[in-house]
Amino acid sequence: MTRWVLSHRWPVVLVWLVLFLVGGAMSSGTIDKLSFESRLPDKPAQEANDTLAQRFAQTGGKNAPLLLVVTVPQGATVDSEDVRGQWSDLVAKVTPEGGRSVSYADTGGEALLSEDRRTTVAMVYPPANPTNNPYEQSLPAIKQTVEQTRIAGAQVELTGQPVLSGRDSGAERGPIYETLIGALGALVVLALVFASGLAVVPLLMAAVAIPTTFLLVRGITGITDVSFIVQYLIALIGLGIAIDYALLVVTRWREERAKPGADGPGPEARRLAVVRSVASAGHAVALSGATVAISLAALVVLPVPFLRSVGYAGLLIPLVSVAVALTLLPVLLYSWGDKLDRPRRAHRPDSRMWTRIAGVTTRRPALTAALSGAALIALAAPVFALQLGQPATATLAQGGKPAAAFERIVDAGFGEGIARPVEVLVEAGGAEAMKGDLAGVDGVAGVVAPADWQRDGLGIVDVWTTADPSSDDGRAVVDGVIDTARQTPGVLAGGGPAQDAAFIEAVYGSLGLILVFVGLLTFIVLARTLRSVVLPLKALVLNALSTCAAYGVVVLIWQKGYGSELLFDTPAVGAITIWVPMAVFAFLFGLSMDYEVFILHRIRETHLELEAEGERDTVIPSVVTGISRTGRLVTSAALILFLAFTALASIPVTDVKVFATALAAGIIIDATVVRGLLTPALVTLLGRSNWWFPRALGRLLVTTPGQASGPRSPSSSAAATAEEEPPGGTADQTAAGSSEPGVSGRV
Repeated sequence: MTRWVLSHRWPVVLVWLVLFLVGGAMSSGTIDKLSFESRLPDKPAQEANDTLAQRFAQTGGKNAPLLLVVTVPQGATVDSEDVRGQWSDLVAKVTPEGGRSVSYADTGGEALLSEDRRTTVAMVYPPANPTNNPYEQSLPAIKQTVEQTRIAGAQVELTGQPVLSGRDSGAERGPIYETLIGALGALVVLALVFASGLAVVPLLMAAVAIPTTFLLVRGITGITDVSFIVQYLIALIGLGIAIDYALLVVTRWREERAKPGADGPGPEARRLAVVRSVASAGHAVALSGATVAISLAALVVLPVPFLRSVGYAGLLIPLVSVAVALTLLPVLLYSWGDKLDRPRRAHRPDSRMWTRIAGVTTRRPALTAALSGAALIALAAPVFALQLGQPATATLAQGGKPAAAFERIVDAGFGEGIARPVEVLVEAGGAEAMKGDLAGVDGVAGVVAPADWQRDGLGIVDVWTTADPSSDDGRAVVDGVIDTARQTPGVLAGGGPAQDAAFIEAVYGSLGLILVFVGLLTFIVLARTLRSVVLPLKALVLNALSTCAAYGVVVLIWQKGYGSELLFDTPAVGAITIWVPMAVFAFLFGLSMDYEVFILHRIRETHLELEAEGERDTVIPSVVTGISRTGRLVTSAALILFLAFTALASIPVTDVKVFATALAAGIIIDATVVRGLLTPALVTLLGRSNWWFPRALGRLLVTTPGQASGPRSPSSSAAATAEEEPPGGTADQTAAGSSEPGVSGRV
């Protein structure tokens, strides 16, 4: 393929130029078509919320209510006619047209009055719009009215999860600013790596890949809803992946350019260097893209459109980046590589620092494996405390008047769950009976069934828990509420907590099968390429550990609060949003495998070269060479991705911050503890068993059984060149045979 690309340079460049220009021009329109919906087809909770939206003017459902609270002074109560009238007038005034509300002054709202009769709460559901800020149209006016109102001399306060979560702060901004920050950080790293004009080459590849991916996503939006989160993933994860893949190829090209036969200024030498680099590094890039795509298939198979759309876009990111690295990048290196590699200086493929690190790990492999493994397990340990759900309201309530108001609600005995009630839909005549049934569920703090919450033969009963519905206790009560409601035929339970429970079931109900699917496909791809059973199994185990370590870091920072304010100026959320762990697994599992592939490719290549030279003890030299020649590359690539994820964490959406934290932590842990220490130590300990590959499995997995499965030795490649190629012919054709494992002489 590389020879064809170099023979058709202008058409290749023209195609990518058109994709870049059209994708860039349409990217803004693509972002406008992204959706804020998160639906669960065929789930009773989704049916309930859809019915609420249709019958009750887009009020309630998954959107939590606004809460008005007032506590009258000591010696007074809210029972007086004057206070009751003022409170009723205020609640009616702040309820927008089409909205619904309930207070203690309404029939069926007695649960909104505290035992001491001094504190009362009103629940207000404005009509919502389908964005990440559902009350943006009505909330400013409600705030203004509440701020100007006092009852019995006490200031009325506005709180509730929509206010405490900060989602009333305005529309979300696009990812351009964060992408520029990430690109600037990447440029600094690339400048240190190449110390020449080659530093701009990976950035140019990313600049082409990102608009092209947006263009392809534009086509997907015509078929299905695509989540608004995708724009950040394409811009920032796409930036990191495209740069990483280009970095690998450019680094290998520079190495090949210094070898005999490919070091001259003529077109044949330049062509040979490009073909050799793509035959080796390009195959590793293609394999890396395949492993990322396989792990992202975990999202595509889920019965959740929101996550499926993330999976579709995620699949496009590595595929487009691979396509750019294998087509456009070879043309650029052939035509402009030497001109950009200025100032020209001697290139040393082996890193002195990583050679020393590899020497230490191979001399003390057991100690290195024990220490690095213990560190990894320690980082992963907090994963057992992982709590799935929406952020607990109490964790959002830190600082400011809305926070103090919510604390007063909880202290008055209303329960934390009032911020996110379950909404039960019943036949209009059965509301009171259902209210009594739900009030009897252990752990329920309150139930309301206002008479005016009835339309088209349906009534709404709101029920909330004493504990936050995201906590273990609160979730158990929510399950009890849902079970009690469903005992009556035709009754549906909706609201945020019910949808969360359905979301967890949909995403994680088949988790075991998904993990087996991803693990098996990844094993097949790696085993076929590396011609080993042991190395793929080791890679899968280490990837699982590094992913768990990333989860552990997220639990410590975002769930427990160790550093969330210091690092992000955001309080801990108390629970990890339901979709985040699955999305982290899908992205991080594949991205982490990239580095394993880079390292193991180089180790195996060295192993086969040494075997061809007659060496018997190849393990330690192969490990030292592999780490010394990939350590700097892997570190640089990981740092670039880390900077991209850091920029992603600056997006003003807490869910995205949590997601980016997991990816950033996972990449750094993987590139240092796992690939820099644990991988070489384990390969050393496993010795020649690393290359165990049963013949039966080889016949099953290899396309052409019996064919040489690894890279040829330099001598065999030279012989092939002398025998097969005429002078001045396509010498690059045989150069392709000196490839990474599994290339089989073709690219």
